[in-house]
Amino acid sequence: MERVAIIGNSGGRKSQLARRLAARHGLPHYEVDALLWRPGWVLAPAEDYGAAHAALIAGERWVIDGLGRRDSIAARLDRAGTIILIDMPLWMHFWLAAERQVAAAQGAVMHPPGGIAEPLSTESLFRTIAEVDRDWMPEIRALVAAAERRGAIVTRLASVEEIDAFAAQL
Repeated sequence: MERVAIIGNSGGRKSQLARRLAARHGLPHYEVDALLWRPGWVLAPAEDYGAAHAALIAGERWVIDGLGRRDSIAARLDRAGTIILIDMPLWMHFWLAAERQVAAAQGAVMHPPGGIAEPLSTESLFRTIAEVDRDWMPEIRALVAAAERRGAIVTRLASVEEIDAFAAQL
């Protein structure tokens, strides 16, 4: 387990799992949101994101979590030897994201997405979750299946219970 990509919709506990997996295996952890977003939830220029993403995936050892730009996902999954796809029902992503929004409002989020202290508006977050579920996830599932056929080790987690059980095995 040298290059691990953890991918799925927002609010799916990808970063929590990534931090734990990286610590367990002594791998560096990178959050794609930190490349994608600037303070105030301003998108990084595509060129900056692309260069930083290419440099990360060129490395030999990493755990990378998140979605990032849609056009970067295939390259990341092609490079990963292990892929963890968090693919829960849409309502669960809404639920977990809402819990995180409440925690953020109370100042109780230890690791905010992308390291950005101010939370994304709930409306924007929920719109993004719905769009990713509808427009991105079918393609992501196909890319993961293709990577598995090429020999990548794939784990699909479809519930909080499965994520917790997987994390407990680390």
